[in-house]
Amino acid sequence: MGKNRPAGRPGAARRLPAVPTAQHRTAQHPGETVTASVAQALSAVAHAAAPQSRPAPRPASLPASRITPRPVRGETAGPCPCAHPDVLADRPDGTVVRHGERRRQLHAPDTDAAALTARITAAADPLLAGILLPPLPVPAAGSTFTAMLHGRPLSLWPYGAPVDPEAPEAAPWEDAATLLARLHAVAPGALRLPTPLPPMRGPAKAGRPTRACGPRAPTPPRPPCSAPGPGCRPGPATEAPPPHGRAAFCHGDLHLGQLVRHPAPGGPWLLIDVDDMGTGDPAWDLARPAAWYAAGLLAPDVWDRFLGSYRAAGGTAVCPDGDPWPQLDVPARALTAQTAALALAKSAAENRPLDEVEEMMIEACVRIAALPPELASATTP
Repeated sequence: MGKNRPAGRPGAARRLPAVPTAQHRTAQHPGETVTASVAQALSAVAHAAAPQSRPAPRPASLPASRITPRPVRGETAGPCPCAHPDVLADRPDGTVVRHGERRRQLHAPDTDAAALTARITAAADPLLAGILLPPLPVPAAGSTFTAMLHGRPLSLWPYGAPVDPEAPEAAPWEDAATLLARLHAVAPGALRLPTPLPPMRGPAKAGRPTRACGPRAPTPPRPPCSAPGPGCRPGPATEAPPPHGRAAFCHGDLHLGQLVRHPAPGGPWLLIDVDDMGTGDPAWDLARPAAWYAAGLLAPDVWDRFLGSYRAAGGTAVCPDGDPWPQLDVPARALTAQTAALALAKSAAENRPLDEVEEMMIEACVRIAALPPELASATTP
């Protein structure tokens, strides 16, 4: 991408990407639906934590059921007496249910329990107050923040009001940038954790989806990722440790769906979702907005406001002024390839053509792959 943003499309029509919402997140994995027993179990635990909370309305898509949920580590959890819970997200990597003012999250079955405990405990540390939404203790689990339900780790959180996807002009880009800068300023070693904070998962995850590009991809007019060049496919850089002196506390999966107002509906913006959080190169937390900007999805003035707010808050991922791309180029390329690969796999799984946003990300991946090796080398740190 480099200094002059060669992966972008100067003069192209730009549109703000849709903000990931509960509805969008649930639809990412067709055929994956939450079972009534799991939803009811999550609701029962949340109800035990906040018995006075007002029940959420029952989604029309969730079938009626009164199956008795499995208890949580000795907790007697009968069927929740309230209306059926509001399923905010249902994916293989997590199920999220809202019950009144509580949000219950069931994490992926293959979650590293020790790493998750360290991440959630970090979110409760006073050093991160006002940056991350703090967790709530799990009922009947003492003062701990995790327990097991249906063989999967679960956690309990306050409910926060998400970004409104229907009002992109009000998207809190400046707030997101400021929160990131504050997060990156926290020394991981200063936190009181049961185990050391693990590496953030963003770089490692960025390299996985490109394996889906070839066999599962549809047949577009041109093969964007079936045989990408060295500039498009994430390589060893996605798994390498951060450069010397650049290890910071990172979110690992920054996008606008990771911000909520708490207390809802008008409290300050806070970051949520700690599953990918950890130590690493902070440039990766800016990679998705940078990739969107380079692809033509994020308007230049929005990118300038985001980057300017991050720098003004003392963010360390990029230099204080001047060209930010020596730090952002590699992670932005990786996120572009990841997004393009996911778009191809998703459209193939749903047997539909690519939408406009997906096409633009794939076109950006094509432009990156077409860069001469000497230019690609010159634009990376």
